[in-house]
Amino acid sequence: MRRTDPQGHGPVRYGPPFPVDALPVLPELAAVLAAAAGRPDAQPIGGGPALRDAAIGYWTRRGLPAEPDQVVAAPGAPALLHALTAAIGGDVLVPRPCAAWWAPQVRALGGSVFHVGTPAECGGVPDPYALLETVRRVRAEGGDPRLLVLSVADDPTATVAPPELLHETVEAAAGEGLHLVSDETWRDTLHRPQDTVLLSPAEMLPDRVTVVTDLGGALLPPGWPAALARFPANATGDALRARVLDVLTALGARIAEPVAAAAGYALGESEPVTERLTASVRLHARVATAAHHAVVAAGCLALPPRSGRHLYVDLGPLRTALIAHGVGDAQELEDYLTARLGMPAPGGHRFGDDLAALRVRLATGALLGDTPGERAQSLNSPEPLELPHVRRALTLMGSIFDDLCDDAQRREPPR
Repeated sequence: MRRTDPQGHGPVRYGPPFPVDALPVLPELAAVLAAAAGRPDAQPIGGGPALRDAAIGYWTRRGLPAEPDQVVAAPGAPALLHALTAAIGGDVLVPRPCAAWWAPQVRALGGSVFHVGTPAECGGVPDPYALLETVRRVRAEGGDPRLLVLSVADDPTATVAPPELLHETVEAAAGEGLHLVSDETWRDTLHRPQDTVLLSPAEMLPDRVTVVTDLGGALLPPGWPAALARFPANATGDALRARVLDVLTALGARIAEPVAAAAGYALGESEPVTERLTASVRLHARVATAAHHAVVAAGCLALPPRSGRHLYVDLGPLRTALIAHGVGDAQELEDYLTARLGMPAPGGHRFGDDLAALRVRLATGALLGDTPGERAQSLNSPEPLELPHVRRALTLMGSIFDDLCDDAQRREPPR
């Protein structure tokens, strides 16, 4: 298939959009931002005392107590990962697939990224044996692996890694002397929190794990960039935090005062904030489950979504039908499904997956309605799947995948 607009396939400037919740801004949050709109300045590098105190309260309620000198705030998680990578140096290991924004931060600094396979039951956390083998191979080839980035609640796979696997991987990483960055952006978006055990690597290996959380995952609109890092409470953590602050200073990475005010309010988890988060997670969970049923019924492969606002779909079983449509790799699949679905459908290659594999990430926000009114109706409805605009979007998705399934079955050779 001849590619069109090749520039539009670039891995960084044209990377996949963040899976937003697509819902109206919480009024109380907007009021806090508006009240601070007259403050023309930005926070000091690393965040002001009030914001860092709010972050400490947030983490303490999740079993990760911290002191003010362990915390850094920045305008978005990419800035934090960029600073961490620069401060630690060496080569970086990530799971395959992984969040689309991880690898560009490393490559922008001239570093090398090595993808490590994940187990069959989840993404976000490398298989421990594959991790050990990758470290051995990289060192044998003259590399210098120092950092492992992982996510227990994962983008793009929407899975949650079981504690047993996480423990084995963390032990393997510690044995190889790696520092870990745990991206916990999606930890507050568990679809079934009562039935899902989520542990942070920082609970297992507190001396070697830096936790990063982008508040756009659960608490703030992504257009209001704010993220937090929690460093180990030891001399290594102190030195790393100091180097990260140096890098953030060089980047001029400061949070605007109005955004900091909104972030502090959100981190306090008042009743309006927690009610909105609960409602948003419930809505996206129901839509993600319905979308999962639709793609699996059409013969695709997809792990059940357990967190976030997305799901990761393998269309490999429909390859024969897709080839007939000129689709032979993940980029062509991205182009094809984006046009057919009328929503972004970034291919797996955006997340470090094999270009030849026919995988895409589908975000649920695009299924909640085309207008602010429709999306607000989706949020407030006790039966959002019965709303005409939601039902129409899910029906369109199901019909596109069903047509591919029927086409693939027609093209199967007779047995």
